[in-house]
Amino acid sequence: MTRDSRLSAVIALTCAVAGAGLVGCEGPAKADASATKAAAATEKAADKGLLTGTKKIKVNGRSVNVSCSGGTADGRPIVVLVAGGGDGLEKMAGLQKTLSKKNRVCSYDRLGEGASDRPDGPQTLDSTGKVLTAVLDRAAGDGPVVLAGHSLGGLIAARYAPDHRDRVKGLVLMDATSPTQSADLNREIPKSATGPAVALRDQTLAILHGGEPERLMVPDGEVRSAGDIPVEVIHHGKRYLAEVPDYGPGLERAWTKGQRKWLAVSSRAKLSTAKKSGHYLYVDQPDVAVRAIERVISQAG
Repeated sequence: MTRDSRLSAVIALTCAVAGAGLVGCEGPAKADASATKAAAATEKAADKGLLTGTKKIKVNGRSVNVSCSGGTADGRPIVVLVAGGGDGLEKMAGLQKTLSKKNRVCSYDRLGEGASDRPDGPQTLDSTGKVLTAVLDRAAGDGPVVLAGHSLGGLIAARYAPDHRDRVKGLVLMDATSPTQSADLNREIPKSATGPAVALRDQTLAILHGGEPERLMVPDGEVRSAGDIPVEVIHHGKRYLAEVPDYGPGLERAWTKGQRKWLAVSSRAKLSTAKKSGHYLYVDQPDVAVRAIERVISQAG
């Protein structure tokens, strides 16, 4: 990855980095057993009228790409993965495959991302939340869900949960975009700044203020409570934000403070650090992400 692309990945709203497979090869006998079990679980989900496989659903006339795998268990929440900006469901396919061995797991492309339609106008957190609601209706029915979001997807999940306590029973926020991201950037990289930090600030603010591809407006705001649901907030451990010339240390501090702010989303929120990970911690340390999601599922169930 070039130095410029590393800088763009600081906030990770527009760039996609090369992923790695999260599941190792299995022996023939184990693979056959896993395939049989997966097929039975999928059939059970289909019997309940829930979406299985990868399909497109219509939401207010727009096509939204959704993928679901794994089986259902009575009382056990369904996991819905919410990708970061610039990423589609394919980016989280490895994580979904690993989690779906024991859980029903779904992911989707927001409007403007992946195989979903482009938005027909500017989006808000409310309108993108309505798309998420439609996905949950098809993926989980009226059952409980755990939202696991990365970067911008984490912000969307955390903003969504307080208004949907009836169905969102847990959150995992993986290096989620700060709830005060615009203010953080304007404070740490002032108008008088020069060098690559300026491009980083301007590009990120443009995306947060309705830029392509999602045209999503993401205003700063206070963190609202979703009650006492289990929440795990995971922060990157590699201090790569410090690579930004002149302004890196301040950006790193601001990002860390942003992670702590998300703890206000629940009285049962916990903060941890993926010590060997950059921003894409579910790629760098998939075991950390999987364990956190599994813990929240167990507590929520």
